[in-house]
Amino acid sequence: MPGVDGDRSGRGNAEALLRQVEAADRARGRGQLKIFLGYASGIGKSFRLFDEGRRRHERGEDVVVAAIPPALGSDAAQIVSDLEVIPTHDVAGVPVLDMPALLARNPRVCLIDGLAYDNPAGSRHARRYQDVEDLLAAGISVITSVNLEYIQEQQSFVREVVGRVPDETVPQEFITRADEVVVVDVPADATAETGHGLSVLRQHTLLLVAGVVDHQLEAYLELHGFQSWWGTQERILVCMTPRANAAKMLASGRRNVDRFHGELFAIYVTQEHLTEEDRMANERNAALARAQQAHIDVLEGDDAVATIIEYARRHNITQIFVGHNLRRTWRARISGTPLERLIRAADGMDVRVFPH
Repeated sequence: MPGVDGDRSGRGNAEALLRQVEAADRARGRGQLKIFLGYASGIGKSFRLFDEGRRRHERGEDVVVAAIPPALGSDAAQIVSDLEVIPTHDVAGVPVLDMPALLARNPRVCLIDGLAYDNPAGSRHARRYQDVEDLLAAGISVITSVNLEYIQEQQSFVREVVGRVPDETVPQEFITRADEVVVVDVPADATAETGHGLSVLRQHTLLLVAGVVDHQLEAYLELHGFQSWWGTQERILVCMTPRANAAKMLASGRRNVDRFHGELFAIYVTQEHLTEEDRMANERNAALARAQQAHIDVLEGDDAVATIIEYARRHNITQIFVGHNLRRTWRARISGTPLERLIRAADGMDVRVFPH
């Protein structure tokens, strides 16, 4: 499918497909979840959220506001003043959604500005996103907002960039299951003016949302019994062995997936009779893979090539990185090397060889 950079990611087509099938495949009786995702405070998430609520209200949808941030800009406050509000309860200084009132009111759309709140002890749920789950299950659609720094699995990355993260979190799996995630962006020149850190957070947020789109498309294809041998984004699989130059392969893979908004996978197929040196090399490779934020799996299989190909098909891999010893034995000249078998079996995937 065509996409960014010519023939790779298929992002536009993937999003178009999702829009086409959304109405037909919407779970009966369950509300839809839309998230405005930011990478910094003060870039306009609240305004975007409430402005969408205003537009839906003007189209005749039944919209209520269920949570308002402590500090609301004048433009957003003006919008809220024209909408029905079911205010939060203040419990020990924490704003808690009025779930009984919301469920009894049963609006079509509920606006909740601020997804990442911990509820006080004794509440219906420990966290606000769990309250949102109940609203969705009741058939109420929710539009909400959150910043990258509040996503649990992203906090280590954010901490490295800005040096701090908040205590309250939302699991990334909740974000991934959203029906729509919109990045609230600021002009590129504005991020440049505010420093390298904000630009890095912006890029990382865009990568995260690209992964959400990919997840949605895969779920749709699986639901309808389709198998996909292509990816909506670049997916690189690094095959690690004790002797391969894993550092070089992983670094190259990371550069490529960052460029194409993709994902990096690293695998090792178990082998028998490893030396202590080999085991130490495997541990070093795993540490390198974690440092490059790769998805890591250890596989078992009597046929390493078949095991790799099966994994690659299952994960819609687009490129396979392998190490290879250029010396060929007489037996390999007769029967062919595992690399040659891998290249023949990897139909539709590129195989990149790193000599060692």
